[in-house]
Amino acid sequence: MDGTRQKFGLHDSVGHHISRTARIVERRVEGNLRRFGMTRVEWCVLVAVAEEGKKNPSDIADFVGIDRTATSRALRQLEASGLIERKMGRDDRRTTEVGLTAKGTAQFNAALPMCHAATQHFHAKLSIDELDVLRALLAKLAADELP
Repeated sequence: MDGTRQKFGLHDSVGHHISRTARIVERRVEGNLRRFGMTRVEWCVLVAVAEEGKKNPSDIADFVGIDRTATSRALRQLEASGLIERKMGRDDRRTTEVGLTAKGTAQFNAALPMCHAATQHFHAKLSIDELDVLRALLAKLAADELP
């Protein structure tokens, strides 16, 4: 080495701070979701189905921001746990429609207050204006990138 290489500066990297913060948030949420026998990704899939009415696996993947393989894995686990059911599409039998079971609805409703509390824990650290700016900046960084 010639001694002229530029130092990377890990703690100056926006990506490092985003990744570190995401892991902290995920640990809090996933720690609480374990009580309900689900992961954060499975929770996000339930949110897509329960709150957003997403029925198609591709739409669920797009909403959650994960690839089809991760979506299929989460759907298989949720189905094995009895939280969702998959049926052939009504209009196109080549498609799959996802829906919550009664158990899935109950599990979702039971976990909802804990997920609200976990989100509130982090939101309370920032003012409303800071949250708005943070969301806008993160959206700007993610714009035009692959999911």
